[in-house]
Amino acid sequence: MTDRTVLITGTSSGIGLAAAVGAARAGWKVVATMRDPRKADALLKAAAEAGVSDAVQVERLDVTDAESVTACLAEVVAEHGRLDAVVNNAGAGHLGTVEQDDMSAVRRAMEVNYFGVVEVTRAALPHLRATRGRLVTVTSVGGVIGQPFNEAYCAAKFAVEGFMESLVPVAASVGVDVSVVEPGAVASEFVAALGIDIPALVAAAGSYAPALQAYIARTQQSFGNAQTPAEAAAAVIDALTAERPPFRIQTSDWARDFTATKLADRDGSAVQSLMTAWVEGEELGG
Repeated sequence: MTDRTVLITGTSSGIGLAAAVGAARAGWKVVATMRDPRKADALLKAAAEAGVSDAVQVERLDVTDAESVTACLAEVVAEHGRLDAVVNNAGAGHLGTVEQDDMSAVRRAMEVNYFGVVEVTRAALPHLRATRGRLVTVTSVGGVIGQPFNEAYCAAKFAVEGFMESLVPVAASVGVDVSVVEPGAVASEFVAALGIDIPALVAAAGSYAPALQAYIARTQQSFGNAQTPAEAAAAVIDALTAERPPFRIQTSDWARDFTATKLADRDGSAVQSLMTAWVEGEELGG
């Protein structure tokens, strides 16, 4: 596996950082991308501590900038001669409800969490076809079950899940495996990066204040029992290395139980068997 190259987005912290180090330890050449490479210190320190510095290369990539995506992928393929896997991990949270949200914030959530994934996927697929590679996308349990005060974020993650679920049989027809990884609460800088002034948010919530307070209290409690980024990233590494990865992978027992309230077809195999039949030309039944 030492000649295999994986590009991972959003690696300055959290799951992306842990996935970059974990993939390097698993034998991959890792192109760890982030919007601002000046924030690479934590990743480089973790790679050094794991003894994999030589396998981790930091590059700039802004998933909301098409030129940045195209330039980064072209540089990776020119340097390494191939691209065997992509992990779409970059994302941004957003807390708010539609009546009070600014539409620019809603659009921003979609740009980063959905259109950024589409942009990277679209640019990567020709290279993944060439290597019969693998596409892994970190979504969320919020891409399966909508959660209060997360309308914009969950809408984006629902969109990613629908996009990827639709892509699976098409990509498989040209030799590319597609999986989504669904974490629950993860103790990372993702939540801190929201920069929310909770008292101010509640004070501005008006009629929604009691519901918002209850939601925040419950969320703070759940993040007190959150997975570590490394625990969540282990599922990403499994998706990269398994012989036949499932489409849908939850990162913990809690995430599996939570999504099971909606997903009787927990790993996506029944839906994918049906969709594969559609693209393989099988006759309609019934």
